[in-house]
Amino acid sequence: MSLHITGMIWARPTSDLEVQEGAAFQPDFINHITRLHEEGDFDRVLAGYWTNAADGFLVLAQAATAVKRLNFLLAHRPGFVSPTLAARKLATLDQLTGGRLALHVISGGEDIDQRKDGDHADHGARYRRTDEFLDILRRIWTAEGPIDHAGEFYRFEQAWSDIRPVQKPYLPIFFGGASDIALRVAARHADVYALFGEPLAETSAMLDRVRAASSGDHVPAFSWSNRPIIGATEKQAWEKAHDYRRRAIAKLESNGTQGLIPAGQAVNSQRLVSLAQRGEVLDERLWTAMAGVLGGRGNSTALVGTAEQVARSLLRYRGLGVSHFILRGWDPLPDVAQYGSELIPLVRELAKAEDVGRVSVSLHAAAE
Repeated sequence: MSLHITGMIWARPTSDLEVQEGAAFQPDFINHITRLHEEGDFDRVLAGYWTNAADGFLVLAQAATAVKRLNFLLAHRPGFVSPTLAARKLATLDQLTGGRLALHVISGGEDIDQRKDGDHADHGARYRRTDEFLDILRRIWTAEGPIDHAGEFYRFEQAWSDIRPVQKPYLPIFFGGASDIALRVAARHADVYALFGEPLAETSAMLDRVRAASSGDHVPAFSWSNRPIIGATEKQAWEKAHDYRRRAIAKLESNGTQGLIPAGQAVNSQRLVSLAQRGEVLDERLWTAMAGVLGGRGNSTALVGTAEQVARSLLRYRGLGVSHFILRGWDPLPDVAQYGSELIPLVRELAKAEDVGRVSVSLHAAAE
């Protein structure tokens, strides 16, 4: 099975542990954190979507100037940019990066956050809109002549794009969402289905749900997100984890937040908070406490241990069928450097050894 490791970049220094400072767009920082990922042998970096942050299209355009090999993943919320324009913007960025772009579609799980950008569609409507949006993107990218469209959310006439993606016929689509309607849309469009960092049993059950919703000729690959905390010893890793929790709570208090952030509206947020309520540590080293602090928002669970312990835990998810991992640090720059020097080489080495072992077993069985 293939193995793909994705990191995350921002337009300025960003952490759940420290108050953000400095300009909202810092090209030198973008270049630095992107180069760290390439030097650390990550396959791809994700530029996320926030309603208060720099535009991800331009963040990745800047990042592309800093590296030659690294691939890119752009988080995008349908509904704010016409799909005909989005198709041209995405194709342009794919051309700019030399065919190294993938699209991470975020339909939006929080009504309040969506309204910050003027979107008042409800949860179900957002996923129906995403379905229509992705249909249109692919038609624009593959059309042999101008096209018309009249749907529930979009209507246009004689749309055409001179610019097309380098990748044919279209960009890879990453997709997330745990609701039933999200799974139906994922079954139609996702090349990679993205999960948050849940325990093995819950992850296996979600993979089964996605496979059941997918047609036999199209089952997506799977991505699993986590924020590992690594120490020279297991004891040191747990000490670091507890210090991170203390610092995260101190940051919330400095921003005027009293107590922990409540669970959000999104199904995935609620699932992560429920894990924190069930136990602080699950599956031996999956630490859920930060999900409780942050209300389950974003990627907020952590595998805690030595590099080898965390690597072997990641491979247990690979054994379930996960081939992509999104690994984001709590203290981004030092964590990215540590992942690159300690964790990623070990994950790749152990995965290769597992694959060789499986081939040897298969060949031995065939010979008998």
